Amino acid sequence: MKIIIKKPEEIKLMRESGRILATIFQELTNFVKPGMSTKDVDKYAETLTRKFNVKPAFKGYQGFPGVICASVNENVVHSIPTKDRILKDGDIFTIDCGVIYKGWYSDSAITLLIGDVDPKVKEFVSVVKKALYMAIEKVKPGLPINIIGETIQKYVEGKHGYSIVKELTGHGIGRQLHEDPFVFNFADKGNSPIMKEGMTIAIEPIANMGSGKIKTLRDKWTVISADKSMSCQWEHTIAITKNGAEILTQL
Repeated sequence: MKIIIKKPEEIKLMRESGRILATIFQELTNFVKPGMSTKDVDKYAETLTRKFNVKPAFKGYQGFPGVICASVNENVVHSIPTKDRILKDGDIFTIDCGVIYKGWYSDSAITLLIGDVDPKVKEFVSVVKKALYMAIEKVKPGLPINIIGETIQKYVEGKHGYSIVKELTGHGIGRQLHEDPFVFNFADKGNSPIMKEGMTIAIEPIANMGSGKIKTLRDKWTVISADKSMSCQWEHTIAITKNGAEILTQL
């Protein structure tokens, strides 16, 4: 495992990458409406990357065709945007997106509520979002990185009874979209790397309302919950500072 410590000037570039990505998310949030397709949202996201003069991080990555991963309801991650998947009242819609600014990556995900969403589903989305911020609050140099997953699992599974999708993890990020270390969303009992100032990681709790089991569709990208229960993801790119976490992908 090779964890790359970033210099202050490198984190400055990642900070700008993250700021642009957060701005794109803000515009996407205002754009999304019931009745549009996930492909419509993807096209707008591509327009925004051109507007802000950044490169899409996902499009072409290992052959992925979209600018965003567009996961609706039971879709967990890596869902290809299509003109056939129409957003409707009551859906939840996870947008996962990354950009490259001057060679530096940022990566983030949000889950939007489309129209009038069932209160139980709204609560689920809220819990996964809160788990992300609870984990971010635990970030501090000198602590083991597995405190992140321990915090997420304890809140999502232990307190609320939802299921962490254990096959999917957060990750290091920088000049590459995926760098060391893995950032698990559960209590990993192995030897955990110690957090250090200058590390940059993406924390991304991913959970299902039902079972944590998943399956991949025939397109070889789209992952869904095996029991078709609702799934949710939230993600931020952060830098570890001497005082804790700096969230790079928020305005």
